Amino acid sequence: MAQAGEGKKIWMTMTGLPLTIELEWPFHRSTSGADFWVLHGDIRLENSDGLHAPVAVNLSATVREVLASLEPKDAEAPVINALRKEVDRRQIEFVKSGKLVPVAFSSRYYDFKRQKWVFGKASDEAIATFVERKVYWETKAKSPLLAKDARNGPPRVETSSKVWIGDPTDAQYLETTPAHLLEIAGRLVAGDRLVRMDGEWAEATPGLMGQAERFESAMRTAVEELEKKHAFERG
Repeated sequence: MAQAGEGKKIWMTMTGLPLTIELEWPFHRSTSGADFWVLHGDIRLENSDGLHAPVAVNLSATVREVLASLEPKDAEAPVINALRKEVDRRQIEFVKSGKLVPVAFSSRYYDFKRQKWVFGKASDEAIATFVERKVYWETKAKSPLLAKDARNGPPRVETSSKVWIGDPTDAQYLETTPAHLLEIAGRLVAGDRLVRMDGEWAEATPGLMGQAERFESAMRTAVEELEKKHAFERG
């Protein structure tokens, strides 16, 4: 359904990191003889100096059985969300150049009893913060100068910079529904008027883009915590 305001797609993490994710479809059988399928990809940390994480998503045979197919239409959403959760868990390190990192795409994220993907249920407050960050970073990605210098007054927001709020992949990641995402976004309209809504699409207001330091400070903190964790593990 994504059409309005198409451009760079930002995948927000719950920790506040804006990511772009490139996946090299299709999955292929492991050449090592192990019983799993592999999908290579690259996770880029936006608003950074070229930091990224090359990954090899290793799909277990157990999870393969619950997927309708290995095509993007059936596998892309849970793969993207598994990668986001691994970033949330600080299991993935971003570097300027590095080795391919194996990422287990296993039954950790699938509830067999309820027959659904589970990535951790977010509270309404957490969803509201997620939506604000998503709209900010995706708007900035489409128009990089928008939030460059808020000291010069409220930045002008281009009307073409629309962000899809009713994305089922985000709903799956937050363990909610697209309708609930839209409901939360509507509260941002009625409250601080940080966004304008047009159906399932949101536009950032100058008030939202003027809060650049809040969003970018959250990103810096998340990056620092991630780097601290990996530095500790390296000794």
